[in-house]
Amino acid sequence: MLLLGSHVGFNKNDQLLGSLNEALSYGANTFMFYTGAPQNTRRYPIEDGLTLEAMKIMKEEGIDYSKVVVHAPYIVNLANDGDPEKYQFSVNFLQEEIERCKLLGITKLVLHPGSHVGLGMDRAISNIANAINMISNDSVVILLETMAGKGTEVGSKLEEIKQIIDLVDNKDLIGVCLDTCHLSDAGYDLSDFNKFLDLFDSIIGLNKIGCVHVNDSKNENGAHKDRHENFGYGHVGFDLLVSVIYNERLENIPKILETPYVDREYPPYKYEIEMIKNKKFDENLIDKIRNQK
Repeated sequence: MLLLGSHVGFNKNDQLLGSLNEALSYGANTFMFYTGAPQNTRRYPIEDGLTLEAMKIMKEEGIDYSKVVVHAPYIVNLANDGDPEKYQFSVNFLQEEIERCKLLGITKLVLHPGSHVGLGMDRAISNIANAINMISNDSVVILLETMAGKGTEVGSKLEEIKQIIDLVDNKDLIGVCLDTCHLSDAGYDLSDFNKFLDLFDSIIGLNKIGCVHVNDSKNENGAHKDRHENFGYGHVGFDLLVSVIYNERLENIPKILETPYVDREYPPYKYEIEMIKNKKFDENLIDKIRNQK
């Protein structure tokens, strides 16, 4: 089954119900959201009534709630323990996000591994695994996102993610989120995506893939810059991205669009999802998005 959606909002008044309604307006059958602003720690209580109403509608719409994804906030950095207080803050805040996922019934949490900020890769990998092991968690799978390799980011190489997984105690609650923009920017050749999947399988194992972010890139392969582009308008390209989405080896894994708003104002997801379902590139897509009412 094709599981295709996008990043959607999550606000104080509507919460999960609002997220669902936004996803449905795009023609999506899955989605990803932050439980609060990704750049800060401000959070508000989860309203059970809104969650239950959203779950009821999802059942009616045939949406598999187990495939809906939460993204952890950017401010969590488990890789750097140079300042013990900041490191513990990241651990504690990730613990809080896991508890919020549990309240929402979410079982998949995407996490940027973090940046070592000069401490070195080996120490960073150990820090990330130690932090995950410190967290009390019995149901939420943490999906380490593949990164572009910008600055001192951890996770731009599959071997780095493998090392983290090896050090995590509960292997059942750790996995991977592939990001096509990040993989390309990190230098992986995705032109034969099955060949890449073979590589991933040999290093980590395909069973660890829990989510795929399908993003185009503004940058050429290996640029290490991490700048997303609208679907089919970047250096990864439409045909390759479609082949990722429809790859049978990734069936029943949620594919999530994180492509940028056009002119920073207009969400592209309804039109990109339609284009993906048609499997035909629309060179007038951006103009259509600008003219949406």
